[in-house]
Amino acid sequence: MTTIFHYPQSFTLESGEVLPGFHLAYTTHGKLNAARNNVVWIFHALTANSNPVEWWPGLVGSGKFFDPEKYFIICVNKPGSPYGSISPVSKDPLTNEPYYSRFPVFTIRDMVRTYQQLKDHLGIRSIVVGLGGSTGGMQLLEWAIDEPDLFEYIVPIATNAVLSPWGIAFNASQRMAIEADDSWKEPHPDAGQKGLAAARSIALLSYRHYNGYDITQRRDKAFVPLHETAQYAADNYQRYQGIKLANRFHVMSYYRLTQSMDSHDVGRGRKDVPTALQSIRARTLVIGITSDVLYPIQEQEYLQQHIPGAELFRISSDYGHDGFLLEYEKIEAALTVFIDRKRSSHLKIVNK
Repeated sequence: MTTIFHYPQSFTLESGEVLPGFHLAYTTHGKLNAARNNVVWIFHALTANSNPVEWWPGLVGSGKFFDPEKYFIICVNKPGSPYGSISPVSKDPLTNEPYYSRFPVFTIRDMVRTYQQLKDHLGIRSIVVGLGGSTGGMQLLEWAIDEPDLFEYIVPIATNAVLSPWGIAFNASQRMAIEADDSWKEPHPDAGQKGLAAARSIALLSYRHYNGYDITQRRDKAFVPLHETAQYAADNYQRYQGIKLANRFHVMSYYRLTQSMDSHDVGRGRKDVPTALQSIRARTLVIGITSDVLYPIQEQEYLQQHIPGAELFRISSDYGHDGFLLEYEKIEAALTVFIDRKRSSHLKIVNK
């Protein structure tokens, strides 16, 4: 069930800009139990929506690891995304026109502060598991630092404590592709689609891996060409993915969300990054993809080294960063050992 939460009070962003309010679209599966202690909070990645059953069907849904019969599962469409929450396509209440290019940047920390308002609105006092990959993991880490006693378990996947210069460079290159489309700032829903398609093509090079393309887009693979110059499957694939995103996403949302990712630094305004990570009290399982070129495995090793008691699970995959969405069987196996067995053992000790 997807619901809209409205926060009608003024809300100040880290930038100092003040919004007259905000709204969040969130999807829930299952029921909150009487003790309100069966909450699983899932954080989506860059262009997903608030329904993890659609984009993480291997992990979320009836009969899956995160089963609505057992858990109250909640996922919020993050601010800036065009799938229901406040974003560039939302109407500015001061002008009654869409924000478009006037929409401000929400930092990762700003996003978490909006979720805290929703959490309080729902009366949630504790979260059993927080789970998120990529930029979803950034939000999870930020929240686990800000409220150390909120989560029992956290599982940050294919993510980092600070977005690296390498990651910022990929985002900047995507924004440059968008800026090369003269229509990108035009105030209408179809603005900047060619630029957005090119940006998506750049992004895919960071999400995937050499081996993955060799498996799925071989030179001899048959395909229906999307463009007169597309002679090879990999060329056709890049064009297809670019068009696909441009048809479902808004260019200004993509532009702002990449800027949100650039802001990620758990040490900002705190003593330093290691100290911030050391404040996490949740039992932590860090998952990394060994072939990830965007958030390489050493970034997950860093998290494991600085979060007290954290464990690290390395996934070998041909699919690079996107392995966090595709290797769900390996992730489920890790979750079963880390959460189900440990929690069952802990409950037996408590109940003696």
